[in-house]
Amino acid sequence: MEAFLLSTAVIFLAELGDKSQLMALTFASRFPARTVLLGITIATAVVHLASVVLGAAVGVTLPTTAISILAGLAFFGFAAWTLRGDSLTEDERTKVQRATGQALLVIGTTFFLAELGDKTMLATITLATDNGLVGTWVGSTVGMVIADALAIGAGLALGRRLPDKVVRYGAAAAFAVFGVLLIWRGLS
Repeated sequence: MEAFLLSTAVIFLAELGDKSQLMALTFASRFPARTVLLGITIATAVVHLASVVLGAAVGVTLPTTAISILAGLAFFGFAAWTLRGDSLTEDERTKVQRATGQALLVIGTTFFLAELGDKTMLATITLATDNGLVGTWVGSTVGMVIADALAIGAGLALGRRLPDKVVRYGAAAAFAVFGVLLIWRGLS
């Protein structure tokens, strides 16, 4: 229980203001909140499970250079996709919103890539070196999901008030900025 509580608190605090929250906010303005939360939860659970196993087995951090560069390039792809993907008719938009599996795949993949080598992954690895594995895994996942759920709520509120064009350009710009930051981190 101690590992769960510690991991929940540490990861929640580490996630506040993180790029994942901004992505959750952006996705929540485009897709159903339940789909966004499910995608985040699945991706987080997978990444943090790997983090816990790595922390327990090795106790050291991952070499993140290649992962950061690949994730950064993927974010440029997401930015382009965001710009291109919003020229949908109302009928097509309805179909996309109903295609929960596709949205779930996009959201889950995006979060998975964003979390590889991220501070919450590294924090989870570190926590797993000294704490119970299951408690650390569940706690770190819960802490991140709670923090991102707050961002989803903000995304829902903003999505109703912002014009579609503003959301589209803002999301594309956010993805591009994350891409630059990831590539910069990988190269430095």
